[in-house]
Amino acid sequence: MPDSAFRKTNSTYTSCYIAIAIKTFNNALPMKNIPDQISDIKEKLPDITPTPPGLKAQASSHDLKARLDWGEPGLTIIDARDVESFGKSHITGAVMMPMEDLVERAKASLEPVRDIYIYGENDQQTAEAANLLRAAGFQKVAELKGGIPGWKAIDGPIDGSGEHDTPGPDAYNVVSRLQHHADTQKTNK
Repeated sequence: MPDSAFRKTNSTYTSCYIAIAIKTFNNALPMKNIPDQISDIKEKLPDITPTPPGLKAQASSHDLKARLDWGEPGLTIIDARDVESFGKSHITGAVMMPMEDLVERAKASLEPVRDIYIYGENDQQTAEAANLLRAAGFQKVAELKGGIPGWKAIDGPIDGSGEHDTPGPDAYNVVSRLQHHADTQKTNK
């Protein structure tokens, strides 16, 4: 056998042995552990994580309630009405910042990128208050349309001295209250 033919045959055999050795070695490697397999699968799945509703320049009571129901604390509700009106009735958790010192109080206590929902005595006062905050550099301000009446219409939680009257006959009838809540949710959306 000539020398070149021997080298060619030997090279072919060597290649075959190397391929078999690699295949055997790969089969001998341990499989990925279960946490690594789960991680690989999660990376291949689409992101289906639910997210809370976003902030709109003009928000309805439903928008705010949906965000609160989500449980997201990253927002501030500002009541721009006078002290007396705030004392009688305000959205639970709202901060009182009357129009006359709204900007100063907001600058002293809130970050400019904070999500803010603001309401006033009426939609005109609400828009005016929101524009004052926007002009002062607050970037995420939503005007709560409908104010207190809109919030009450969807059974949003209210605090204040005028809100704690003697409960009526249906106050403890859970079925009646749930039905009323369901009805107001359907009609106001």
